[in-house]
Amino acid sequence: MSDTTRRPRKPAKPYRRPQKDPVRVLAFEALRAVDERDAYANLVLPPLLRKAREKGDFDGRDAALATELVYGTLRRQGTYDAILASCVDRPLREVDPPVLDVLSLGAHQLLGTRIPSHAAVSATVELARVVLGDGRAKFVNAVLRKVARHDLDAWLEKVAPPYDEDPEDHLAVVHSHPRWVVSALWDSLGGPRAGIEDLLEADNERPEVTLVARPGRATTDELLREDAAVPGRWSPYAVRLTEGGEPGAVDAVREGRAGVQDEGSQLVALALASAPLEGPDEKWLDGCAGPGGKAALLAALAAERGAALLASEKQPHRAGLVAKALAGNPGPYQVIAADGTRPAWRTGSFDRVLVDVPCTGLGALRRRPEARWRRRPEDLDGFAPLQRGLLRTALESVRVGGVVGYATCSPHLAETRAVVNDVLKQFPGAELIDARPLLPGVPALGDGPDVQLWPHLHGTDAMYLALVRRTA
Repeated sequence: MSDTTRRPRKPAKPYRRPQKDPVRVLAFEALRAVDERDAYANLVLPPLLRKAREKGDFDGRDAALATELVYGTLRRQGTYDAILASCVDRPLREVDPPVLDVLSLGAHQLLGTRIPSHAAVSATVELARVVLGDGRAKFVNAVLRKVARHDLDAWLEKVAPPYDEDPEDHLAVVHSHPRWVVSALWDSLGGPRAGIEDLLEADNERPEVTLVARPGRATTDELLREDAAVPGRWSPYAVRLTEGGEPGAVDAVREGRAGVQDEGSQLVALALASAPLEGPDEKWLDGCAGPGGKAALLAALAAERGAALLASEKQPHRAGLVAKALAGNPGPYQVIAADGTRPAWRTGSFDRVLVDVPCTGLGALRRRPEARWRRRPEDLDGFAPLQRGLLRTALESVRVGGVVGYATCSPHLAETRAVVNDVLKQFPGAELIDARPLLPGVPALGDGPDVQLWPHLHGTDAMYLALVRRTA
C-alpha cells in the first residue's frame, strides 16, 4: 500500500481527568492510615467523616458506605488476599501497599457488597487513577476483572484448602482470621466445628453501638427515647442503637452522663461491684483504668453506696481520658497516673479492685478488625509478665475479705486461666469465687468459677472475668 492510499490514523482520545469520588478516596485514606501508621480504624475514620461532612462532601448514606468499605475490607483482608494472590502474577508482598489497598477495596465491593460488578470495577479503577496514576490503574483494572469472574463462594472453593485436609487453614481463609488466631480461639472455645465457625462469623459482623447510662447521671429510659434504641440484653444500664447511630448526637453522651461501652465491659464492672464482701465497702480501685469506661461505671456505682473510687492509669494521656470520663461523677473519686505494678498506695487499702489488664485484644476483633493482622503469637510472651504482675499487685492491694476482678478483652487461654492459675499458686491467701451468679440472666457461662463471654453467644466482646477473694 502506498503512502497516498494508507488509511488515516484515528485521532488520539483526549485525556480525561479522573473523577474524584469522595467516598472511595476517604476509604482509601483510612486504609492507608491503618497500614502506614498502625492506626486503628475506629480512631481514624470518625474525624475523616466529620471533616467530609463539614465540607459538604458527605451525607448519611455516603458516611455509611465509607464505613462499610473500610471495615468490610479490613475484616475480610485475609480472604481477599488469598483471592487476589491467585489473580496477580507475582507474590502479593511485591505489590506496593497503596495498590494492594485499592485492590482490596475493589475486591470487597465485588465480593462483599451488592454493588454491581461493572460499577465496582469502574469506580475502583477511577479511584486508582486519582490516587495511583493511570499506569497502575491499568493493573488494577486487569486484576479486578479476574476477580469479577466468580462470586465469593466460588472463589472460596478455589482458594481455601479442604476442611478435611487442614481444618484450621480452611477456617482461616474462609473466615479471614490468621491461622494461629483460629487455633487459639478454638482451644479457648472447645467444642465442635459449628461453634468455632459461629464465633469466626460473629467476629466479621458489624457490632451494634451500645451505650451505658451511668447510674445517678442518666437513665435507660432517657436513652431509649433515641431513634432505633432498644434495651441491652444483659446489663440493666445498657441501651443498643440497632441502626448504628451517632453516639455524639445523644445529649447524655455529649454531656458525659452516658457513654459508649460494650455490654461485656459493663457486665465485668457490675459483677465486681456485686461480689459479696466480708467487712466494709468504702474504697474501690480500678488499677488499669484507661480509657475510662469501666472506671466511670464503677465510680457511679460506688457513689450510690457512699464509696470512693481511685482510678489509676500508667500512661498520662490515658489518665486524662479517664479524668474526662469521670468528670461530674456524683460521688468522690480520684484519678492518678501510676504504674499498677508499682503501686502508689499502701497494701491492703481497698475493698474491691479491678484490673482489666493490657492484652492482645483478640476478644474485640469485631470492633478492631485490623488487630487480627497485627498481632503475632510472640506478643503473648510480651504481655505475660505484665498481666501476672498486675494481678499480684491487685491481690496485695485488696484487704483480707476483699475481692479482686481480673479481666481481659481476650479469650486466649494464655491470657486468662493460665495467668490466674499461675498467680494463685504463688499467692496461697486467695481463692476463686464463682462469678456466674453475679451475671444474672446471662446464659452459657460454662462450668465456672470464671466467666468467658463470646460474641456469637452473648452479643458482646469476648471479655474474660475471674473473681478472687483474698483470704489471708
